[in-house]
Amino acid sequence: MEKIKKRIFFRSDPTETVKLRKRKSVLYSKRDAHLGSGEGLFGASIYLVLFTVAVRVVNCFLVQTSFVPDEYWQSLEVAHRMVFNYGYLTWEWTEGLRGYSYPLFFATIYKILHILKKDTVQLLIWVPRLAQSLLSALADVRLYCLVNTLENAETAKWVYFCQLCSWFTWYCCTRTLTNSMETILTVFALYYYPFHGTHKKSSSKYLMWIALAFIIRPTAVTVWLPLLFLNFSKESEKINFVIHHCVPVGFKILGISLIIDRVFFGKWVLVQLNFLQFNVLQNLGTFYGSHAWHWYFTQGFPVILGTHLPFFIHGCFLTPKRYHVLLIAIFWTILIHSLLSHKEFRFIYPVLPLCMVFCGHSLANLKKWKKAAAAFLLVSNLLLALYSGLIHQRGTLDVMKPIQELCLNESTLKETEPSVLFLMPCHSTPFYSHTHCPVKMRFLECPPDLTGNKSYIDEADVFFMAPLNWLNRELNQTLLPSHLIFFSVLEEEIVPFLAGNNYVKTTDLFHTHFPEGRVGSHIYIYERKSK
Repeated sequence: MEKIKKRIFFRSDPTETVKLRKRKSVLYSKRDAHLGSGEGLFGASIYLVLFTVAVRVVNCFLVQTSFVPDEYWQSLEVAHRMVFNYGYLTWEWTEGLRGYSYPLFFATIYKILHILKKDTVQLLIWVPRLAQSLLSALADVRLYCLVNTLENAETAKWVYFCQLCSWFTWYCCTRTLTNSMETILTVFALYYYPFHGTHKKSSSKYLMWIALAFIIRPTAVTVWLPLLFLNFSKESEKINFVIHHCVPVGFKILGISLIIDRVFFGKWVLVQLNFLQFNVLQNLGTFYGSHAWHWYFTQGFPVILGTHLPFFIHGCFLTPKRYHVLLIAIFWTILIHSLLSHKEFRFIYPVLPLCMVFCGHSLANLKKWKKAAAAFLLVSNLLLALYSGLIHQRGTLDVMKPIQELCLNESTLKETEPSVLFLMPCHSTPFYSHTHCPVKMRFLECPPDLTGNKSYIDEADVFFMAPLNWLNRELNQTLLPSHLIFFSVLEEEIVPFLAGNNYVKTTDLFHTHFPEGRVGSHIYIYERKSK
């Protein structure tokens, strides 16, 4: 019995406990000291910060392709309407599924440009993306600082390298997507996360970043559930943690979001609840496509990791135990998203910086093949990044330039009243944020039916079932637009309408080497000529 008592008493060695506490204290002091040190404003060498910003600015200008409609329709288009009082809002805004907090960021930029009388269309397009690039660069630096604090400069260097040369990060981080901001805020929160146990100073900080990510995109909380659970389980004063940290942060951030939405919606709307109800509880996202349950495991995750995949797998066996919670968060996020029918690559983008921690550990532990592995990663990702950023799916952005030219001559705009009809899958192109003039434009709409009508077919589907019939029925001599824009795959079907109404092809733009379904390899602009 005496032996058992001694074993229990000495199970936790007081000396080791003191050492552990000192270790934690040093780590947290080291991290917090970054903020006030002479190493730069963001906890790293000023040269590292400037270099990272420069890389992301170059990154921004080398991404001239479109990815998904949300990078315009859930940010820039809304911001343009908020500031300039004209534009188009999708059904998600009329139904209160999206909040104004994220568009307000870009609306502020637009308003400043407008006040300075610098609101040219090119600045309206590029300044928001440059702002996104700057935030992405700060997230890259934060990731480096986190690993430098927890490990050492060598490991941090390789994690930073993996982050910068990730092709999917290059492809997404400078886009005005909610997923891009969600990923940035996730890294900011991760920097303050108490990996070595509880730490009161950092708790409110990382919770604040999580709350901001949740406001912008409610599914952002998914990746944080395992980390929140671990932090909560280690808290000795759990009630105090909830009352003095979680509740105040939640009320402040959610309160600000509610007020912003109250101002712009004109009524009280809890958009986060509506978003979760539509996408999770009702699973109505399937209206925009569905995939097999295993898609993220077999395609989504391997694709966004790209050639980093073998290094990620290798790193999973090398990282210390404290990083296992990140591994759990990665696969938990993928698993939860796999339960939803509608799947996209960008939905799991926020776990990519977490994956870079494991990839960096892999490279740091390689000996003979370290330089060869780094060269392989750099070249393979650079090729993917340049192709996806400069070539693949660029037509839907390039097509906005001829429309901008319609706005240059105001007298012509008033006399001829040009109008544009996009005969493309809905939201294929940006809209007034990329023309910045009230030229008449129309596209085929595709809002989902929220009434449960199983026979409902949206306008875009009705058109593509019988394009020629739709044109003859919907358009007549008084309604004919001056310009028609469509993918090359549609041309053959509507030739009789084009010829019969004096439409002539004026522009042929390359879009993709991989046409699929309703999306063609080129985009054509037809202009109606007078007889």
